[in-house]
Amino acid sequence: MKNLKTNAQNVNLNLTDINYKWHLSDIDKIEKNNYKVFSCFSCGGGSSLGYKLAGFDVIGNIEIDHKINNVYIKNNKPKFNYNLDIRDFLKLNEYPEELYNLDILDGSPPCSSFSLAGNREKDWGKEKIFKEGSKLQVLDDLFIDFLNIAYKLKPKIIIAENVKGLIQGNAKGYVNLILKKFNEIGYNVQLYLLNSKFMGVPQARERVFFIAQRKDLKFKKLELKFNEKPIVFSEVKSEIGKPISKDSKTYNLLQFMTKKDSGLDDINKRIYNKKNGFNNRIIKDCEVCPTIPSTSYFIRKNDKTLISNEDIINVSTFPQDYDFMGVNIQHICGMSVPPLMMARIAKEVEKQLLNNL
Repeated sequence: MKNLKTNAQNVNLNLTDINYKWHLSDIDKIEKNNYKVFSCFSCGGGSSLGYKLAGFDVIGNIEIDHKINNVYIKNNKPKFNYNLDIRDFLKLNEYPEELYNLDILDGSPPCSSFSLAGNREKDWGKEKIFKEGSKLQVLDDLFIDFLNIAYKLKPKIIIAENVKGLIQGNAKGYVNLILKKFNEIGYNVQLYLLNSKFMGVPQARERVFFIAQRKDLKFKKLELKFNEKPIVFSEVKSEIGKPISKDSKTYNLLQFMTKKDSGLDDINKRIYNKKNGFNNRIIKDCEVCPTIPSTSYFIRKNDKTLISNEDIINVSTFPQDYDFMGVNIQHICGMSVPPLMMARIAKEVEKQLLNNL
């Protein structure tokens, strides 16, 4: 893989010049397209960074968690910042004029209710205190709240990201409600299942994207096809992982690890006939890193250490100099769209849709 040059002579960068190892200062060298984005459920800013790499102007955000919102402000410097529950944002009587002239309204509604690793149906319709905030919320309603914001602001395009589990099993019924809502508020929507490992991201992260176009603008259908060569873990990993205590159960369990094991659950099943440790994966040098969630842990097979913070930043394509301000790095990266994944989607939206208005 080519290395990104970041010396002073590089004053004009294109998205094709960016690989997983980039810096915040590179954004200033990207040619701007003058299209404006506002991000809901922004977390630490993964999607916002992606839009910026594609040349967009991300003018503001909504984020419920105070600490994570501070991280967003520090790294993204939004013009309009709302540290609010999205339902409280909906109750506001007035918004800045620029929010009524958006090219893209972006959002990643919290998705744990639909994750294949969660309780799924058992949690649907229940009020919960989500990690990113202190209020009770029905998480599966937040997508509809997001679309109610779109109805008020009427952006040209809506881009919403969610977990693959949203389009599987009984959750498909909820997807139909979402699609109906898009139609009711005046948007034609297309649904995509994309894998970041084919988009220049050294992580196999499958995500669903709803990309909707305001009906009165009569956009053509968007075609998204990505086929970049996957980047295996050995190409991006740090020299040293985090050590595992020799007194821990995990360390003892790893003594039974074989070439075929992909997680601690495989070892537990074989040795103890228990299926424990499903979310704790084993990363192999010859494979693309699996999805990094906000919790659980990952073991580097070659040296039997835990994945390092540097590894997490690299496989998530966050900037090398991103200031996490003491907040857990895996939490922010695991909750975020990888910037390079969003950048490639945004660039296609620019070329195929916005530039043809």
